[in-house]
Amino acid sequence: MGSAQLERIQKEIEPLRQQIINHKVYSVINDLEDLRIFMQYHVYAVWDFMSLLKSLQINLTCTTIPWFPVGSANNRYLINEIVAGEESDIDSKGERKSHFEMYLDAMSQCGADTNQINQFVNALKTTGDLNKAYELSDTPDEARSFVDFTFKVINSNQPHLQASTFTFGREDLIPNMFLTIVNDLNRKFPEQISLFKYYLDRHIEVDGDHHSHLALEMTSDLCGNNAEYWNAAEQATIESLKKRIELWDGAYNKIVFATTIA
Repeated sequence: MGSAQLERIQKEIEPLRQQIINHKVYSVINDLEDLRIFMQYHVYAVWDFMSLLKSLQINLTCTTIPWFPVGSANNRYLINEIVAGEESDIDSKGERKSHFEMYLDAMSQCGADTNQINQFVNALKTTGDLNKAYELSDTPDEARSFVDFTFKVINSNQPHLQASTFTFGREDLIPNMFLTIVNDLNRKFPEQISLFKYYLDRHIEVDGDHHSHLALEMTSDLCGNNAEYWNAAEQATIESLKKRIELWDGAYNKIVFATTIA
């Protein structure tokens, strides 16, 4: 049942995937300032991806003492393998860092403002309240909506929904046009774009290949032969992709507005 259901979800979400791949935001990224704005929106997706990932690890493995074996050993392997790569990957200098930390480094090198995301993370760390963290950091509405949906999935405490959203809704569908733009900017401004280029290359290499196969297997196993689980997983995936489109809409509108007043 698993492979047929995975294919059904992939078929259902293909129109939304195409909307993301062909989103108008990429056509307005023409210089460093445009890219900086895009990164200031995208970083929220990079951050809450890690929270979604850890929610899966908490549900699929034992993270408390005393230790007891939890669930399927294969799923424990799958999620731990993905966590190791996302939480402690190798950066461009060969140092261990999470993909979120690597992204912050890329933002700093590019000149993108990291104050907002840092204020958000620090406020959330202190208060544990998403809404208060949004307010204190003045998080864009589209980013709030995006993160709120992710935490709705996290707080559902249903691993099959967390896994499907992680697998289908959270892979950054990076179009060739965007890679070309980044490569062009990197040739012009290597001292400002090299870390972002490394992040994207690493993301495609690790997440797009190895991790995506592991995540598909995990989703299939968690949904199993339960038709209700598969239907719920499909709906959660569709909603997560719609939130991604909204996030890109927000970045697009901000870039266009900044260009207009410049």
